[in-house]
Amino acid sequence: MNPLLPKQYFVPDVEARQWADGRIYLYGSCDISGDTTYCSEEYHVFSSADMRSWVDHGVSFRSEEGHADPKARLYAPDCEYRNGLYYLTYCGSDHSEGIATSPHPYGPFTDAYGVTGADGDGIDPAVLVDEDGAVIYFWGQFELRGARLRDDMSGIDSDTLVKPILTEAEHGFHEGASIRKRNGLYYLVYTDISRGRATSLAYATSARPLGPYTKGGIIIDNTGCDPETWNDHGSIALFNNQWYVFYHRSSHASRFSRRVCVEPITFNADGSIDEVEMTTQGASGPLDATRKLEAFQACLLSGQVRSQSVPPDARGNTWSEHLTLIRSGDWVAYKYLDFGGGVSSFRARAGSLAYGGTIEVRLDSPDGPLVSTCEVPYTGGWQRWQTLAAPMMQAVSGVHAVYLVFTGRPHRLFDLDSLWFA
Repeated sequence: MNPLLPKQYFVPDVEARQWADGRIYLYGSCDISGDTTYCSEEYHVFSSADMRSWVDHGVSFRSEEGHADPKARLYAPDCEYRNGLYYLTYCGSDHSEGIATSPHPYGPFTDAYGVTGADGDGIDPAVLVDEDGAVIYFWGQFELRGARLRDDMSGIDSDTLVKPILTEAEHGFHEGASIRKRNGLYYLVYTDISRGRATSLAYATSARPLGPYTKGGIIIDNTGCDPETWNDHGSIALFNNQWYVFYHRSSHASRFSRRVCVEPITFNADGSIDEVEMTTQGASGPLDATRKLEAFQACLLSGQVRSQSVPPDARGNTWSEHLTLIRSGDWVAYKYLDFGGGVSSFRARAGSLAYGGTIEVRLDSPDGPLVSTCEVPYTGGWQRWQTLAAPMMQAVSGVHAVYLVFTGRPHRLFDLDSLWFA
């Protein structure tokens, strides 16, 4: 279910890798909730055996352990395995490009050094150990560069340098390259700005690791995940014989506080990838409609509505998140819920310090069939939650997208904590 990690983790720019132990590992940046600057000064590694339960392996690398500015923000990393070591490729807000190593996929990564020939020249490294043992390294923003690394992994072999491989003008390349190989074809996945914002992940293919590459199309676009979303960055990965696209969504009506999400993808016979949509279900398939959903797990938000985090406090409350600043005409979507043979009522947990309002429950689109109407009263506070119930107006079965459309006076209506059907 999306977002993929527990709600207290804000991890964008994810490279996903399944290693020999069968687990899938996520290597990404770490945003700070509520911050207005991308990333932080540390990385964490997460792993899972089933993409449902995740282990945070703790801090795997810090800026101060790098080779350059000890206070630089750490941007998107990557990781590859070679000759008994895991190589973390990292970069920083000071344009540093470096490598650190560990005998373990989760780190800690140590003995950091700069990548000669690329260090100081850009951001967002991507690395691939090819079948012939060659190590291919990509980096850059607006214009992608690539080269083979020397055998000792200390820097690029300048005789193999190719630039540009992708450009913003020709390919929509903004940043965030990621490299994979499938059936003899090399796939460069990258942040694409051709739709006006850098919210898409596109791919380009080549029969050779350093190109030339031909743009294939968009894999996913996170437009609509948040009122202020600006960028996307991720990867494709094979896990237990299924390919997935890992991407991120912003939250809190900001370009920051980004979280990793995932969707399954398929390859056509010609190797192309069709565009997929953002969902709440992610890799798990349609969700049981009677299961309580946290409202912030909406995959689409329209209007002023946005998510808001509440960190733990001294009273023992755990990290929580809800939808806030809801106004009349706003709506949110959850894709997809399985109603089975039917349900009898809609339930919501909401709070209002004003007049309250109405939740219209609609199927498959914001103006789709109206199946329930739930009135939210004044409860004495925006997060003074009250559980509400409304009967279904018609029978609903099978799998549907659920849209909640909010109506009421032209003011802030209420906050929404959770929803489910009974």
